[in-house]
Amino acid sequence: MHVHADYVSLHLHTEYSLLDGAIRIKDLVARAKELKMPAIAMTDHGNLFGAVEFYRQCTQAGIKPIIGCETYVAPRSRLEKGGMQDDEYSSFHLLLLARDDAGYRNLLALVSKAYLEGFYYKPRIDMDLLEQYSGGLIGLSACLKGEVPYYLQKGMYDKARERALAYKHILGPENFFFEIQANGLPEQAEVNKQLIELGRELHIGVVATNDCHYLKKEDAKAHEVLLCIQTGKTLKDSSRMKFSTSEFYLKSPQEMIEMFKDVPEAIRNSLVIA
Repeated sequence: MHVHADYVSLHLHTEYSLLDGAIRIKDLVARAKELKMPAIAMTDHGNLFGAVEFYRQCTQAGIKPIIGCETYVAPRSRLEKGGMQDDEYSSFHLLLLARDDAGYRNLLALVSKAYLEGFYYKPRIDMDLLEQYSGGLIGLSACLKGEVPYYLQKGMYDKARERALAYKHILGPENFFFEIQANGLPEQAEVNKQLIELGRELHIGVVATNDCHYLKKEDAKAHEVLLCIQTGKTLKDSSRMKFSTSEFYLKSPQEMIEMFKDVPEAIRNSLVIA
C-alpha cells in the first residue's frame, strides 16, 4: 500500500506502556480516522502486548497498522546485570518498527529475549541480539533517552557518531533514522539541531515524531495522575517525575507540518517509512 498523506505518527505509547501511556487503542483508531491518517505506529515500552488488538482495530478502520516497540538497549551486554559504571542509564531507548513479516518475527524474538535473558529493571536487548535479528526492521533513534541523543547532550560527539554508525551498519543504511521531536523541551530543540547536522554528515535521514503518550492536549493532566500512580507519588509532591510540557499528544498532520516547516524532509520521511 502506498501511503498518500501529509504525515504519519511513528512513535506512540498506548495503555500497554503500563502506567506511562494513556492512549486506549479504540480511541486512538477513532482519532486517527478523524485526522485522516492512513497509517499509524504503536511503539510501547519494551513490549508488544497490544499488537493483536492494535492490528485488528486498525485494519477494521482501514488504517495501516505499523507494529513497533520502543526497546531498551543495554549499554553493554543484556546478560550483564548490576552496577552501571558511568552510565546514567541501565538502558537506552531504541525505536524499532516491523517493515514486513520477517521484521515482525524478529521483533517478537527480540522482545521475548529481552524479557527472558536481558531483564534488569526493564526488558533489555543488546547490540548482539539486534545484529542477529535485524532483518525487516527500521530503527529510529528515539527520545532524549536514545543512545545518540544521550551522547549529544553530554557533548560526546565522537561517541554519538560512532553509535549512530553502529546502528546504521546493523540495520542497513536505508533503515536507520534520527528522530527529531517538537515537544517544547529546550534540550530537545538543541539535540534536534545536532541530529540534523549529524544526519547530513553521516547520510542518515531525519524523521519527525511526537512521542505520543496521550491522545489530546487536554489529557496531559490525566497522564500526570498516571505517572503519580507509577511512581507512588501524589500530585502535591513537587519532586515527582513529570513531563514538563503538555505536548506529548497525538498531533494532527497540520500541526506537525507547521512545527517542522524548516525541515520538510523530516515530515516526508515519516511517509517514506510508513
